[in-house]
Amino acid sequence: MEKEFKIGAIIKPHGVHGEFKVYSTTDDNQRFKKLDTVIVRTQKEEFTAKVVSAKASDTDVILKLEGYDTPESIEKLRKAELFVTRENAVKLKKNEYFVADLIGLKVFDIDEEKELGTLTDVLQTGANDVYEVTMSESEPVGKKVLIPAIKECIKSVDVEAGTMEVHLLPGLTDL
Repeated sequence: MEKEFKIGAIIKPHGVHGEFKVYSTTDDNQRFKKLDTVIVRTQKEEFTAKVVSAKASDTDVILKLEGYDTPESIEKLRKAELFVTRENAVKLKKNEYFVADLIGLKVFDIDEEKELGTLTDVLQTGANDVYEVTMSESEPVGKKVLIPAIKECIKSVDVEAGTMEVHLLPGLTDL
């Protein structure tokens, strides 16, 4: 399981008081408003910084960190990645998972009682997520199957054990 989650990257300074625009990699920008600290990782260093303020809309995030009060100080952090620790990440509801924890799970077909493959991507669609599974050696190597993340298909997820059990609806592996 991942210990840190990437939540974004610094794009550029915003205004003259040390605020900056963030390229968000989370599914809910409002989460930035609840941050107390963030891990800033540049190519040369990594440090934890206190979040002084956060403004978030559906499309934009503007942050200000303690000790960064000018556009020039932020310019040095351009392209730095922003992370939070698992302890500071948003609290998940039942049957919700971090994408980073799902990637790499071994997926088992409960009907065929065999390993199907490895979860390699999570596609976020409007209705529900879709899990991309790269088939194991028992199937054509590298073939991908898309499994909707719905209760009819996803029967169990055990992040700690690194496994997911699925029921494949008819036709999912025929493509």
